[in-house]
Amino acid sequence: MAQKILVAGSGKSGIAASKLILKTGNEVILYDGNAALDRDTLGSRFEGEGTIEILLGELKKEDIKEVGLCVISPGISLEAPFVSVLKEADIPVWSEIQLAFHYAKGKLAAITGTNGKTTTTALTGAVMKAYYNQVFVVGNIGIPYTEEALKTMDESVTVAEISSFQLETVTDFRPDVSAILNITPDHLDRHKTMENYIKVKEGIASNQREQDSCILNYDDPVLREFGKNLKPRTVFFSSTGFLEEGYFMDGDLIIRNHGGERTEIVNIHNLQLLGRHNYENVMAAVAISAEMGVPLEVIQKTVCEFKAVEHRIEFVGEKAGVKYYNDSKGTNPDAAIQAIKAMPGPTLLIAGGYDKNSEYDSWIESFEGKVRYMVLLGQTREKIAECAARHGFDNVMYAEDMEEAVRVCASYANMGEYVLLSPACASWGMFKDYEQRGEIFKKCVRAL
Repeated sequence: MAQKILVAGSGKSGIAASKLILKTGNEVILYDGNAALDRDTLGSRFEGEGTIEILLGELKKEDIKEVGLCVISPGISLEAPFVSVLKEADIPVWSEIQLAFHYAKGKLAAITGTNGKTTTTALTGAVMKAYYNQVFVVGNIGIPYTEEALKTMDESVTVAEISSFQLETVTDFRPDVSAILNITPDHLDRHKTMENYIKVKEGIASNQREQDSCILNYDDPVLREFGKNLKPRTVFFSSTGFLEEGYFMDGDLIIRNHGGERTEIVNIHNLQLLGRHNYENVMAAVAISAEMGVPLEVIQKTVCEFKAVEHRIEFVGEKAGVKYYNDSKGTNPDAAIQAIKAMPGPTLLIAGGYDKNSEYDSWIESFEGKVRYMVLLGQTREKIAECAARHGFDNVMYAEDMEEAVRVCASYANMGEYVLLSPACASWGMFKDYEQRGEIFKKCVRAL
């Protein structure tokens, strides 16, 4: 019997979830709290795929009398008023990755963490595609899991980038291999405390069994402790020290120790990725791929051929002897620290954006003489400037838009120096998303 399902959120993931529900013979009520949206435009997204009911504005009890389930888009807070209406009616709330998992087939590798998710997911996906016939790379990387779930078969392999927002409302979501790359302060405007944030991230492994695997960063004390009593097999990686069992760096080499046997995986100078954080991403991707059954020689070849993903320390070009890098995906201070560390010389930094209640002290401290000037944009610019002043960094300028920021950096940069967009903040307010921010930065650089 068909079930009536409420899909909350009319963005990319909400549309994909709605289409999946329609294809499985169920009914959809598409709900969005924005009463100003155009019903006809939303309805046109489903031409030929079924009829849906569209609700906009306030959600009332009478609207959900026949609803048996709600699928909530990751961008919507569980503190939104309509969620309490669902709870009062005892309607379960699923994330869209939970919905996708319910219908998907084959093997699943799921990757989360504060930083490095996209690079690790893209690299792992590339390795899988080099070995398996049918591979899907989905999730927070840009393609909703719900968009691909019904295409999967028993022999399929899916690699999913999973955010903390997506993990808030999973029930039996269970990857064959999970990975938590690191946990540093982020999204505290939504999760409120680090304890809540950590608990949500660790939830990626909560349903795994003994035959599954969980890849963890040994250098993260929270994850090191978390890995001690896990039900799935734990595989650690470290960029700072020797591991008797796991993946670690020995000088310029990435090594695997397993069962008393030492295996050289790759020399970092043969990689096309820049920075220690990327070596951690490589170790995580190698570990995931090995646990998913990919032969070592396939893994080695692919990691050496893989190039940086767009918007993550992406080389844009060189103008008048100055090299420009796009790290628009550096949306929190810890990610931005890694980008600064990756710059080989004196750097002019473009930063600022939406305030996620982050603290910027450790980021400013990481400048360590490398950052010569900082050009600030957006809502957080005064907050960041005040923090920089407390740490004795006064070479701060404001810009009203990205074009002005790039132009200012170009005028102050010397030949042989670097200009880096690494905002340490979300893009909202000035840009639709970090991709748009990065694209505008690249356009401005190319126009110099």
